[in-house]
Amino acid sequence: MRLAHIGLAVSVTALWGVNFVVIDFGLSQFPPLLFAALRFLVAAVPAIFLVGRPKVAWKWIIAVGMALGVMKFGLVFLGMHQGMPAGLTSLVLQVQAVFTAVFAAVVLRERPGPIRTLGMAVALVGVAVAAVDEGTSGPLLGFTLVVAAAAGWGVSNVLTRKAAPPDAFNFIVWVSLVPVLPLYLLSLLFEGPSVGFEALRSLDWAGVGTIVFIAWISTNLGFGAWGWLLHRYPASTVAPFTLLVPVFGMSSAALFLDESISPLRWCAAGLLVAGVALTSLAPSRPPAGTGRVAAAGHPPPDPDETAALTAPSVPTAPPFR
Repeated sequence: MRLAHIGLAVSVTALWGVNFVVIDFGLSQFPPLLFAALRFLVAAVPAIFLVGRPKVAWKWIIAVGMALGVMKFGLVFLGMHQGMPAGLTSLVLQVQAVFTAVFAAVVLRERPGPIRTLGMAVALVGVAVAAVDEGTSGPLLGFTLVVAAAAGWGVSNVLTRKAAPPDAFNFIVWVSLVPVLPLYLLSLLFEGPSVGFEALRSLDWAGVGTIVFIAWISTNLGFGAWGWLLHRYPASTVAPFTLLVPVFGMSSAALFLDESISPLRWCAAGLLVAGVALTSLAPSRPPAGTGRVAAAGHPPPDPDETAALTAPSVPTAPPFR
């Protein structure tokens, strides 16, 4: 990669890391489910009027919108609202790579090789170490909700790969529209209309800035820049930069929120980052039978299909923070 493009990749991951600090601040202004609904509303509107019609079937947009918007972000915001630290959230969410690999093995029939299997095991040990650390210093419910959010992210990754959107930015803008109504209805049901009304009534410029940052800067700007990088370089070249997100997340949380990082948490971070690197970047094996097509006297498999089957298990669209 060119030096300027490396700088762009690092800058985007820094934005995504700091985003967890901004979310933490936003949760002091809004109830979590309403906050998530506002995030997606502002990310989708007015962008949907600028990106054109959806370029994939609505079934994929709705499915990814529910998995990513309602399950992943709804649970992340709830977990942080329950006391999950911002820095630790940015770290634990990276276990999505393990969930993605497992779901891809079931749905896409990708067989994890020994390196990827080792990476999954190392990452899970890191999650266990982080759980021990959080269990002694904070609410375990918040930790559990964030792990469940990572599972939702894994589901959305596999669905996105099945959808194979030709225009990643167009796709995520339309996906952002889907969770707005479900999250708002959940907010009315569980948080109550009076809580949401009071939050909106007392909205100040700091609250507006929080929503604008996570919707336009972290999501739309960050996603657009990341998609541009993925169009210029292979995913295996760009994807490793996402490992910097928890680095920026934990350091910015320590700087702005005075979050302490215990030795046990550093250990968990090292295990998780190493495990995610092995899980995400190791090539997967093609489904059984793919390599025997030519030997059976049939035409060889399509090169693009073979490349997709053996590519690193990373989402076809940029990671969505």
